[in-house]
Order: sequence, then structure tokens, then C-alpha cells
Amino acid sequence: MTSRIVVIPTRRAHSNHAEVARSIGVDIIAGRYAEGTRLPGDAEMIAMFGVSRPVLRESVKTLVAKGLLTTKARVGTVVRERAAWNMFDADVLAWHLDAGIDKRFLNDLAEIRLAVEPRAAMLAAAQRSEDDLAELRRCMDRMRFEASDSVGFADADLALHVAVARASGNLFMRSIGHVIEAALRASFLLSAPVEPEDRDTVLLWHQKIVDGIAAGDAETASEAMVYVIHNGMRRHEAEALPSADTGEKA
Repeated sequence: MTSRIVVIPTRRAHSNHAEVARSIGVDIIAGRYAEGTRLPGDAEMIAMFGVSRPVLRESVKTLVAKGLLTTKARVGTVVRERAAWNMFDADVLAWHLDAGIDKRFLNDLAEIRLAVEPRAAMLAAAQRSEDDLAELRRCMDRMRFEASDSVGFADADLALHVAVARASGNLFMRSIGHVIEAALRASFLLSAPVEPEDRDTVLLWHQKIVDGIAAGDAETASEAMVYVIHNGMRRHEAEALPSADTGEKA
């Protein structure tokens, strides 16, 4: 990645092999190990991380499974092209936040959300249960209670979007939660709606999503979801973030 605009640290792994995998994964995503590059040999990596050979090999297996590495006989461990990376993997998305994200990354996240979340809202309007509605309303109550620049507000926002996906009844849409989480964490930390007008807008349109789903109004729920995602994109644009291609202010 040529433009490192902001680093959003994620929670550290709970095991040695997971932490080594995270460290290597972040280095790959940040471009410190370029595509097609062979990683250092086992002995060097073991000394670098201070771990045993089995721990290192388990770490490499994890990265192979996520599409970041490939192992070849008589060649070694090689970084795969970005097109092979599993961008729906929760760790790969989190490592992007650790490595540093740019406007292209944020736009890509927004585009995949636009492809899925409005449809999820439409389905939720037809499929939602009373328990789903209760959860959506709890999320709205919490968003109103929490300060706009607080972790609690971000968590409530995320919970609402995940609840919409769950209410859709579509298992694939539920699985998009990792993408939603990465997008909202990045969005919140880059441009939380701290101005009163921004906060009011965010709350108003999230409430319209909930009201549309509660009323069985698929069109309203979908349109409100589209507005919410575009509003987040507009706040990012207002931050004049660097682009991935130039590293310059947009």
C-alpha cells in the first residue's frame, strides 16, 4: 500500500501462532513483503519472532488458508497477489486497519455494502420477527444515549447494521457482518458524526431504516440504508483523505 493514511489498531491475538500470523499479515498488507516476494527462511523467522518451528509453521498455514501466502517445494513461502486474498476474512480486514487504510479501501468497503445492505433491509422488512424489531430498537436507543465520538455509539451503530442483516433471514447476508464491522470501525474513527447536525442526520436515517422494517416498507428501508452508507462516504470525502494511487490529498 503506497498511502498509509490512518492506522486503526485492533485487538491482539490470544496465541503465539495467531500473533505471528497477524504480524506477518500486516507486513504483507502494508507492502513490506511485496507480491511475489519470498519470505525469509524458517531459521530467520524463528529468530525474528522468538517462537518454535511448529508455531511458525502453524502461522504460515493460517496465512495460506487466508490466501496471503503460498508454499512451494524448493522455492519457499511466497506472498500471493492481492486478488487471491480473502477480503471477507475477519482477520484480513482487521489487518488492513492495522496496516493503514486509504480512500480506495474505504470506497471498496462502501461499494460492497451498497451491493448487499439495502437488499438486506428490504428482506428484513418482509422477514423480521418481533425479536428482530426489539433488537433494532435497542440499538437505536443506545445510539441516542451514547456520545457520538464514543466507542458505545460505534458499537450500537454496528449492532444495528448486523441486526438488519440477521433480520433479513439470509445466511449469506449475515456473513457480510465482518465487512460491515471493518467499514463502520474505520468510518467511525475517521469521521465520527460529532457535529450536532451530523449526529441528528445519522440518527434520523438509522431510525428510518428501523421504521421501514417495522412497517414492512421494503422501499423505505432500502432507501434509508442507501442514504446512511452514502452519508458516511460524504463524511470521508470531507476529510480530504489521501488516495491509494498518489499518496496525495484528494
